[in-house]
Amino acid sequence: MNRTPLIDGAVAGAAGSVALNVVSYVDMVLRARPASSTPEETARHVAGLAHVDLGPEDRAANRRAGLGPLLGYGLGVAAGVVFAILAARRRAPSLPVAVLLLGGGVMAASDASMTVLGVTDPRRWSRTDWLSDAVPHLAYGMAAATTWNRLRRPSSRRG
Repeated sequence: MNRTPLIDGAVAGAAGSVALNVVSYVDMVLRARPASSTPEETARHVAGLAHVDLGPEDRAANRRAGLGPLLGYGLGVAAGVVFAILAARRRAPSLPVAVLLLGGGVMAASDASMTVLGVTDPRRWSRTDWLSDAVPHLAYGMAAATTWNRLRRPSSRRG
C-alpha cells in the first residue's frame, strides 16, 4: 500500500482528535462541568498493566495528566490510519457513513477499552453522560471524514 493514504489517515485522525477536544472544552465552559477524570484513570491502568513506574504520587499525577490526553490522540490518529487502510481496499464511504464509522468507531474503542480497564461502566451512564460522550465523538467523525475527503481529492480539483 502506498504510504500517502496512511499519512492522510493519520492527519485526518489528528484533526478529528482536535475537534473532539474543542467540543469537550466548549461543553465544559457552557455547562461549567469539571474535566473528566477518565483519561487520567486510563493512563493509571495502562501504566500499571505495562509495569511502568510513573514516580512518586505528586509526579505520577502530573504524568497521568499528560498521558491521558496523549492516549486519546493516539487512539484518534490510529483510527484515522485504520480508516485509510479500509478505505484504500474499497470505494470510500459517503461522508455521512464515514462520519458515523469514524466517530462511532473511536467512541466504541475508547469506551470499550475504559470499560475493560474498569475505569467506567457505560451501563450506569445517564442520558446526559451518553450525550456528553457522543457529541464530541460525532465532532471527531465529522472533522476526520471531511479532512480525509479533502486530502484524498485529486490534486487537479484542489484549489
